[in-house]
Order: sequence, then C-alpha cells, then structure tokens
Amino acid sequence: MTRTRLIMARLVVLVVFVFAATVAACGSSDETNRSKAPTTPVAAKAHGWKRIVPGGDCKCSHGSKFSFWVRQANPTKVVLFLESGGGCFSARTCAPGSELYNPAISPEETPAGDGGIFDFYDRRNPFADYSFVYVPYCTADVHLGNVTRTYARGITVHHKGFVNGSAALAHLTKAFPDATNVVVAGESAGSVAAPVYGALVSDRLPKARITVLADGSGTYPDLPRFNRAMRAWGLVNALPAWTENPGRPAARWTFPGLFIQSGRHAPKVVFARHDYAYDDQQARWYPIIGMPVGNLLARINRNERLIEGAGVKLLSYTARGREHTLLSDGPFYTQEVGERRFVDWVRDLIEGKPVHDVRCTKCS
Repeated sequence: MTRTRLIMARLVVLVVFVFAATVAACGSSDETNRSKAPTTPVAAKAHGWKRIVPGGDCKCSHGSKFSFWVRQANPTKVVLFLESGGGCFSARTCAPGSELYNPAISPEETPAGDGGIFDFYDRRNPFADYSFVYVPYCTADVHLGNVTRTYARGITVHHKGFVNGSAALAHLTKAFPDATNVVVAGESAGSVAAPVYGALVSDRLPKARITVLADGSGTYPDLPRFNRAMRAWGLVNALPAWTENPGRPAARWTFPGLFIQSGRHAPKVVFARHDYAYDDQQARWYPIIGMPVGNLLARINRNERLIEGAGVKLLSYTARGREHTLLSDGPFYTQEVGERRFVDWVRDLIEGKPVHDVRCTKCS
C-alpha cells in the first residue's frame, strides 16, 4: 500500500465545566494505564511508546476502544500529534468499503518506526528530544466530532474525535505540567483540528510557548457544501464558544475559520501551515462534495488572505507538486523551496526564531 493510500485510509472551553465534563467522561480510573513524566530529560534514543486506554466515552467510529500513545523524553518540550485519515458525512461516504473512510484502522498501531519527525535517531530531527502524545484517528470527523449518527440502516458512526482528543489533551497537561514548549502538529485530517487544540493547550498551559503546525489542509474553503459536511460531525456539541468570537457560534465554524477563531482566542499561539500547491488528496474531496476542483494554489492563497484579514497571523510554507503531507515521512528532511529546507524552517519556527513565508514559484 502506498503512503498516500495509507494516509487516506487513516485520512476552552465550551464553558469550563462542559469541557471538563467531556474529558472526565473519557477518563480512565486505572492509573496503570497512565504514564508519568520524568523529572529530568532523558536521552533521545530512549523513545519507547506507551499505550494509554482512557475508556469512558472515548471510542472509535464503530464503538471499539480508543487509545493513544505517549513517548517520554524531555518533560519541558512536548508534541501533541493528531494523526491523518479520511472522513465521512453521509450514507454514501460512510458506507462499508468507501475509499474515504476505513473503520478497520486501529489505534493500537504504534507510531514507532514512522519516519519524519518520528525518526528520533536522525540528527536532523528538531523533535528528537521531545516528549510526544500521539492521537490516532479512527472517528472520520477530523478529531472534532461529538455525536453518534445513523446515516442509513446498518451505517451508524460514532464521531467522537473531540472526546478522544480531549482525553489525550488532559493526559498531556497532567503528565507534563511544566512544559514550556508545546507543538501541536497534524497531518491531513489532523491538520484541520490542529489550531483548535493549540488554543486549548494554551488555555491549560498559559505559560508555555505554543506552536501549531498544520500539514495538508490549506485548500478547504469557507463554503456551504464544506461547512455542511463539518456540521454532520456534531461540531456544535464539541467546539468551544469562545467569547472572542461574537456572532460566530460553533454551528458556523468553517475550515479556515478554525484558524480565525482559535487565533482570536489565543493570540500568543504561533500558527503555521504546510501544503503542496496542487495536493491530489485535497483535490479529490471537491467532486465528492459536489464542487469543481478549481485552482488549488489560488484556494490556499485565498484562505490565507481570509485568515490574516481577520487579524490572525499565519506563517506558511507552500511547496510545488501534488503530494499530500510530509511530517511523518522522509521528505520532511529533504524538501526544499528555493534555498530554504523545510526541516530548517520548522526548527526555526519551534525555537521562536524569525520565520518568513516560503512559496514555490514554479508550483505545478
């Protein structure tokens, strides 16, 4: 199976007490399932993963158990990683055998052995000594759903991505309370949710420097057909009603709007994105939604203008080509636009050094 097909196969607070209840409902009373942060940094090579099964209301799309993974390393530097995957929002897209959504993907699969930022032996890796909380994707709702929906007879999907992600977030803040540098990174579906989780981390760790790195969703627009798909996942039951967003209730949140609302709520968070200019995997969603693909690079640029026009700074790296994502693969180290390597751009980004937008000139 190619990496692109594998990705597609996987392709705060509402009010404080509501968010706390959501997390508590998914919490585990079994302390043996919880990993403890070390009091001192550990060597980068000691990068074993531990599986956490939160229980409670956490579940995958067909009701099976959800779990996430934790890697203990430097307790002051942590990555919250949101896994990639597909999505579904109708009887057709959620039907068994749909190429858009694979309910057989298991959160029990460890991220050990993945490339890119997960290659802790590569000296070029700016995340080599980071602790990680890895959130698998098995809910077909870009990690933001909170509803159980029956689309047709025999097709019931538990869109509980936000419940699952909230449990992982609660674990991060409990296990790493002294974190000073937190990176919320996501690929594909995970990149859609990354800005929201970045703002939620900021709520819980207000003294930490928070960086959001979203890889592979920059074309998705603020248009009714896309927005209706989002609402199928029960976002109104999950997303926080932040007071900084008057007149923009959760029911009206959009793909680029996730950056806008998160940035307004948590202005100290550093928001960044990476996309390939003509991403084949993003392109395939437009006919599924019932829209022409159009010019994907123009869509990326239009979304960035929309986000920054709303007062939220968005740093961007746009590469040529039709690939999808690169955070968990070899091109993380080799991609270069002009004379600016992506790995170096990311290193400067997470270290708080000046970073400028990088854009391909011959992009097709």
